[in-house]
Amino acid sequence: TEQEEQQTSYAAQVDYYTKYIKKHGEWEFVKVYTDEGISATNTKHRDGFNQMIKDALDGKIDLIITKSVSRFARNTVDSLSTIRKLKEHNVECYFEKEQIWTFDGKGELLITIMSSLAQEESRSISENVTWGHRKRMADGKVSLPYSSFLGYKKGEDGLPKIVPEEAEIIRFIYRSFLEGMTTYSIAKALMYRGVLSPSGKEKWYASTVESILTNEKYKGSALLQKSFTTDFLTKKKKINEGEVPQYYIDESHEAIIDPQDFEQVQLEMKRRKKLGKQYSGNSLFAAKLVCADCGCFFGSKVWHSTSKYRRVIWQCNNKFKGQQLCSTPHLYEDEIKQRFINAFSMFFQEKDLILETVQMLIESISDTSALNTKIEKTIQEMSNTSALNQMHIQNNIVTARNKEEFDRRHDELVQQYESQKTIYEKLMQKKSNQQNKVKQLQQLVLHLEKADTPIDTFDENLWRTMIEKVTIFHDNRMFFQFLDGTEIEA
Repeated sequence: TEQEEQQTSYAAQVDYYTKYIKKHGEWEFVKVYTDEGISATNTKHRDGFNQMIKDALDGKIDLIITKSVSRFARNTVDSLSTIRKLKEHNVECYFEKEQIWTFDGKGELLITIMSSLAQEESRSISENVTWGHRKRMADGKVSLPYSSFLGYKKGEDGLPKIVPEEAEIIRFIYRSFLEGMTTYSIAKALMYRGVLSPSGKEKWYASTVESILTNEKYKGSALLQKSFTTDFLTKKKKINEGEVPQYYIDESHEAIIDPQDFEQVQLEMKRRKKLGKQYSGNSLFAAKLVCADCGCFFGSKVWHSTSKYRRVIWQCNNKFKGQQLCSTPHLYEDEIKQRFINAFSMFFQEKDLILETVQMLIESISDTSALNTKIEKTIQEMSNTSALNQMHIQNNIVTARNKEEFDRRHDELVQQYESQKTIYEKLMQKKSNQQNKVKQLQQLVLHLEKADTPIDTFDENLWRTMIEKVTIFHDNRMFFQFLDGTEIEA
């Protein structure tokens, strides 16, 4: 393994086999091929092993000395197929521990038995390690891949400990996203600043930024066993979709991001994904201002970009497109902010009534029992249709039928299944939308309860958590629609 205490063992083994081969006068030493700290369960990433086989097939080697069958390969199929390939090229293998020569008549039988035992040993070790991991998860013990995880290092108590300079990078990413920047533009900003990625590379990707923005570890919680290994031989991993237990630990370690800010980011992430390509802004006003003439979003434009009169204005993205030009005016950011302050002041006057209404709305939307019943019914229908199709295929195997008749019925069942699947996906999307709306309304309640008085300066948090959209009319009127559905002209 790669553990420090075994480094001397590795060096000793290389030294041993170098001397072992050289002391045999009838052998000519080629080299020692090694794979340090790599599992023998498959040959995919074993560069030393693969090079040895290549050299043997190229005629550079005619005898391979190996410590044991388990060192050669712990996968029976790999072991036998490789040995047979070598035998075809007149290359023999000798396994010192078991004293097996592959050119011996009994060699292949013994290797099959020993390889199977080695494979089962690997399976046993894998299951024990997996059990240990899952036991730690069940006990709420959090472990991170610290070598490629930005913001934390392993503390003396074994728990994640904040790395201050890295935590500032994480806060910058979250802050920039909430200010309107896209994951792509944040990645560019990080590269411009010379910040290295979690894996220590100069290149940042939008997907890396998104994974940081959606990782609950940064709010001090941990969802354990998000994925699991499906096969101990291939080491193939799969996203956990309920096949094995997941464990969610709240306040498992010190947070870098405030939980409320983390939830705001998740809601904003879902809002932008719903908007798709319509969202491309780098401001908190992006995809919030709507033109009353055409329904398109307002976008930011820079006037006098190279002079002291430089101003950022917002206007309809379709203002000068098409035959029918939009008559809505352009807006300065200061004006938008002041109008929001006025709208919120009017909204705040009805604070108690709004809080009561929103709580009722949350209770109503939270109840997904009717929706769950429809989802369960659709899942059952999908299962029944799938079973009918399997039975139809099986019957055709037992008793061959007319091909056209078989295809027609098969296509009917496939179409029926796809139709049911579409209904299921729409129901699941509706449930997801309801759950997101509940979270948004809970954020609104949280911030409204905190507000003791109307605001006299622009508050970004209130803007993000309160406003659904702002509609701008040709006569400069602005209607602010709050998340609870309230509309106020300011």
